[in-house]
Amino acid sequence: MPVSSSATAVSPSLPPGIGLMRLKFRLLSALSTEWAFRQAWRLFTTPRPLPTKKWEAAALADARQFWVPVGSSQVAAYEWNPGGTRTMLLVHGWEHRASFWGAMVRPLVAAGFRVVALDGPAHGASSGTRTTLPAFGAAVQAVADAVGEVYGVVAHSFGGAAVAGIPVRFNQATGGQLPRLVLLAVPASTTAVAQRFAALLQLRPAVMARIARHVREQHGRDAESFSLLHMGLQLPVGRALLLHDHADASIPFAEAEAIAASWPSLDFRPTTGLGHNRIMRDPAVLQQVVEFLG
Repeated sequence: MPVSSSATAVSPSLPPGIGLMRLKFRLLSALSTEWAFRQAWRLFTTPRPLPTKKWEAAALADARQFWVPVGSSQVAAYEWNPGGTRTMLLVHGWEHRASFWGAMVRPLVAAGFRVVALDGPAHGASSGTRTTLPAFGAAVQAVADAVGEVYGVVAHSFGGAAVAGIPVRFNQATGGQLPRLVLLAVPASTTAVAQRFAALLQLRPAVMARIARHVREQHGRDAESFSLLHMGLQLPVGRALLLHDHADASIPFAEAEAIAASWPSLDFRPTTGLGHNRIMRDPAVLQQVVEFLG
């Protein structure tokens, strides 16, 4: 199944215009599976540029922006507290950007860490309009290689899938182990993400099969091989923490339970009432993350 896009949940409150999108794909599928595949894949790999929020400028006010080449493109990266003794890398989720980490940056800097975050490909100030999980992971790899030894990573949602599912290789010059990893609201399975996308648009099985074949042709492996369920235990991580909310409407809580069941050494801490995004800035969560990283 596909290895990009957010884990959109199907709910009674459907996005505006979804009826027209479903009709479009029914008509395309009736005419040509290939046409329907191309349009579905384009939609699946194109993040929407979210309007800038007032608090984002403040989040980046104390950061140094720098650029990291990734193939023929560049990604924007940001550094806070360059004199910190240990480096923390923050990896945002689908349709987010580095500035969304403002609430997380402050306590990490106060704890003495050097903090680095990036705008993933086709996100924020970085170049491009489309991206996939492997492309996102390649950008994280490039930033990790550029900033030197990384002590800890905090990754949200799609960003966590990229870090742990590709996976990104940290500290290769010093043994390859990442001392600390924090995952927030991450999907367990790329297949499950694709199934939610297919259900939302009511895509026909032939279209999804064509997408699956495209992934195998492009990357030489099935999309499910990128899943945390398969990769978690293989990650060279000292300690790993997973936080996931019971009320997450984007990625079902059952996926977090599946990750925890497949990864016995993982520290799994459920939350309640935070949903998919508030978990990134909740004071109690921030305190737990800083203490875990410390």
